Amino acid sequence: MRISDLDLIFIPEAGVLSSDHWIARWSAKLSTAKLLPVLDPLATAAALIAAVNEAARPTLLIGYSTGAIVAAMAAPSLKGANCRGAFLVGPPDDETLKTLDGGAWPQAPRERLPWPSVLVASRTDPYSSHRRSLALASDWGADFVDAGESGRIDADSGHGPWPDGLLRLGGFLKKLG
Repeated sequence: MRISDLDLIFIPEAGVLSSDHWIARWSAKLSTAKLLPVLDPLATAAALIAAVNEAARPTLLIGYSTGAIVAAMAAPSLKGANCRGAFLVGPPDDETLKTLDGGAWPQAPRERLPWPSVLVASRTDPYSSHRRSLALASDWGADFVDAGESGRIDADSGHGPWPDGLLRLGGFLKKLG
């Protein structure tokens, strides 16, 4: 499967999205991309569900940080939708979620995702330990990709364009067929 065969729905983290962040760069450069607005958790999940249901082609979800949590929150409502998979990067653990946006974030869902997925996580992510990221990938039924000592996998940690991430995304797309 190629990127051009899919509507890519990007789900950024809560807060201000830097134009240097890989998710902002990718969503601006890829012609079939849609970047969701950053809203509260439930409103973002609703926007994601609407975007998948309105898509003209099969969809692929690309979520970063709390955006990965939103993808998992929306997953039960997307069973049967034309969603082919999810590429999820750096989701925060439940302890971190409690501290974000005045405690507005629920715990991360633990149900298996209804489509193929990959979870990319860093060993030095201050928002989630390697062990917790690995456990979340297992709960979601996601293939786990160890990104090494990469911090938050954001522009501040030197991952502005994140070419290695694009290669990993390409490898995931090949597995989707």
